[in-house]
Amino acid sequence: MTSDELKVTFRQQAQGALSLNVAYIGIVNRLFETLHSLGKASAADLAAAAGMDAGYVTRWCDAAYAFGYLEASGVSFRLSQTGEAMRPDASGTLMPMAIQSVLSAHMAERAAGLMRTGERPGEQVLAERETVLPWFGPMLEANFGAMFETTVCPAIPAFAEVNTRGGLAVDLGCGNGWYLRALARRYANVRGLGIDGFGENIDQARRLADAQRFGSRLRFLQGDIHELTLDEPADLIAMNRALHHVWEKDPAALFAWLRSNLKAGGYAVIWEPAWPAKREALREMPRRGMAFQNLTEHVQGNHFLRPDEIVEAFDRVDMPARVHLFAQGTEAVIVAQRQMSE
Repeated sequence: MTSDELKVTFRQQAQGALSLNVAYIGIVNRLFETLHSLGKASAADLAAAAGMDAGYVTRWCDAAYAFGYLEASGVSFRLSQTGEAMRPDASGTLMPMAIQSVLSAHMAERAAGLMRTGERPGEQVLAERETVLPWFGPMLEANFGAMFETTVCPAIPAFAEVNTRGGLAVDLGCGNGWYLRALARRYANVRGLGIDGFGENIDQARRLADAQRFGSRLRFLQGDIHELTLDEPADLIAMNRALHHVWEKDPAALFAWLRSNLKAGGYAVIWEPAWPAKREALREMPRRGMAFQNLTEHVQGNHFLRPDEIVEAFDRVDMPARVHLFAQGTEAVIVAQRQMSE
């Protein structure tokens, strides 16, 4: 490419980022949902219905129109097809892309500054932007919930086995509780306990479980998994994209804890991005985002893991493990079982 052609290409890519920024503002302030309910409205009426400032909403409507999220007729606006797809409740919602775009920009800015000092402030960086954290759980649920229910669950017999026992499933780092709610929908006898360090996530998890009438089967507690004591041994302990958040502290102690808190015959089910064994794989389209995220995970004191590293950690506590790969090999679910004879 010539220099001018490169500039054109990158300007187009930059416009894509701007488009997602506009969508993000509409998502977190419920503007897409409100306009969907109204059908059509002026900027002033949309602002009033959403409880937002009219000046900001007027400018947002112009920007959303410019990027094709809204259609206009006189002073009235309505959602375009793309605008409808940005609604968090839309089937196959595009919402996660907008949330991830703004979160990625925040994490990139933090990484740029912290690279000079080597500081790694930890999970707290996720809460530094007040509009981001409330959407972190919904983003994960929209990205992975359907895949879990339709693809992962049928491929892993452990879930159905725990259901026949009326067993307890514990989700460490549960976020907004999407994983346990998905289990409860699919398996009528499973009980669940979710643990997360962010109060915002626990509040969401309880509210959503109650709204979906799972409150009697699912409990959610705020706490640190490094200081957690279970009231009863679990039939299943899950960690969904959470193991890498605690790996660097003391993996030996963590895997010993997992084993000791499972019943004989119980399962540990670990879902992690599958970091490739060879660097060349990072240039594949499905893994480029993983490479960027691994940079920003360093800010939080984390790094992504190869599936074989996790299997080896289970081997050291005498829990045979098997790797299941999904999503073109970019997602790994590792299932390990505590021996029945113990």
